[in-house]
Parts: sequence; C-alpha cells; structure tokens
Amino acid sequence: MPFTLPPLPYAYDALEPYIDARTMEIHHTKHHGAYVDNVNKALATAPQLADKSIDELLADNLAIVPESIRTAVRNNGGGHWNHSLFWEIMGPKKGGEPTGLLAKAIQRVFGDFNQFKEKFAAAAMGRFGSGWAWLIIGQNGLEIISTPNQDNPLMENKFAVIGLDVWEHAYYL
Repeated sequence: MPFTLPPLPYAYDALEPYIDARTMEIHHTKHHGAYVDNVNKALATAPQLADKSIDELLADNLAIVPESIRTAVRNNGGGHWNHSLFWEIMGPKKGGEPTGLLAKAIQRVFGDFNQFKEKFAAAAMGRFGSGWAWLIIGQNGLEIISTPNQDNPLMENKFAVIGLDVWEHAYYL
C-alpha cells in the first residue's frame, strides 16, 4: 500500500514566530510530499515489499530492500520517516524542559537540561552539510548523534526520542 503524506497536526502558522507559515507549508507539502512520492515510486518496482511499514523497510540498514532501490528508499523513505516524527514532536503548546523519566535520564547522562541542550546544539551545528541531530536510546541508554542526509537511528536499530532537521530547507525562507 503506498505511503501518504500525513496531515500536519497543527496549522502552518502555529509555530510562528519561530518558524513562519510559508516555510512550514513548503517544508510539509513540497519537501515531505516529494519524499513520499519518491519512496512510493521506488517501491512500485518491488511488489514483494507492498505490505511493509516504513519502519520495517528502514530497519537493519534496509536489509530487506533490494540493492537496486536501496538508495532511493534510504533517502526518500528516511525523509518520510524523519519528517513524520519531526512534525509530531513540535507543536504550539510543546517545548520546555522534559519531566518524569526522560528528565531523570537526561540529568543522569548529561548532568542537566542545559548541558543536554548545549550538546544537542553542538551535534546539530557540527553536521557538515545536510542531515539530522537526534536524541536516541541506544544500547547504553540516551545518546546524542548526528546523521547525514535522511539517515536515521532506525536504520541502526536504535530508537529516536527527538529529531532535529538541520537541512537548509527547514529554515530557509
């Protein structure tokens, strides 16, 4: 079954003044929409994968995806998965310091929330070119990593908690 562009869970102007409505609309409809269209085009040549979720396709470094379409699925399926998470973790009434178990884990691993933010920002700004910064749960607990292009932690069988798009298309208007 082809993938579809998920609706944005808030209005395009809901994140103003931080991200303007036009940037959000282009990012969602044009960029994310293109990832969805292009992963569907690639998968049309592999009907044996028609019942697979995006998670199943990307897991284990795309092991089930034929080599002939692996790059297209990595780039476009990754872009679809990454953006689907990105839209969900942002919102007009979201943000601030975490609470509960996540707050305790951040404090244990990074010292405090401010130190976490510094390290997360460094990972994002240290990404040369396009990519993503992530807070993940790895084998040893919370980690901050950065991935190139549309790669993501799922490809390495890790769990993403937060993803930050550091592609120029996310902020260029």
